[in-house]
Amino acid sequence: MSEGAEQRSLAGGAARCPKECGELPFLIRRDGTWLYKGSPIQRKEMVCLFSSVLTRDEAGRYMLETPAERGWIEVEDAPFVAVEMSWKGHGREQVLCFRTNVDKCVTAGPEHPIRIAHDLLSCEPTPYLRLRDGKGRYPIEARINRATYYELVALAEPGMLHGRKVLGVWSGGMFFSLGDLPGCGED
Repeated sequence: MSEGAEQRSLAGGAARCPKECGELPFLIRRDGTWLYKGSPIQRKEMVCLFSSVLTRDEAGRYMLETPAERGWIEVEDAPFVAVEMSWKGHGREQVLCFRTNVDKCVTAGPEHPIRIAHDLLSCEPTPYLRLRDGKGRYPIEARINRATYYELVALAEPGMLHGRKVLGVWSGGMFFSLGDLPGCGED
């Protein structure tokens, strides 16, 4: 069913747009804690419910959107955190599965790539896992926490990506760079 047809059927035949609620008093901290009006949401079931309606608009802003209402929220980094990783196989046959702070399991691969961003000041790597698409070109991601990143690095192997020697991991038939190999670029 197309999105428009779904909206018409939900509204009893007439297409409905969600009511704009503006800025909502939610904040998702870098550590994955959800706050409402400055207080942590203690019930995981509530966080899971809100996270199920989280998306990004065409400009990359985060919002909570239901068929009836939508409003924008603040997110310090990524809205989710990958807190655990399991793996099977090795080399090109390896499969990496990540569990998020809202207990969603996602397997890294073509639909769910791993990317590394670097802090502008410290050059520290920050790894992310794509969870799902947003409304535009900005995806919904999980930041891979430090302990899980160290597990990822322990599985890394040398490889070539776009003509560069890198250290990376395989999952779902794809090779994901974790960074350049030391000494690359020296003759």
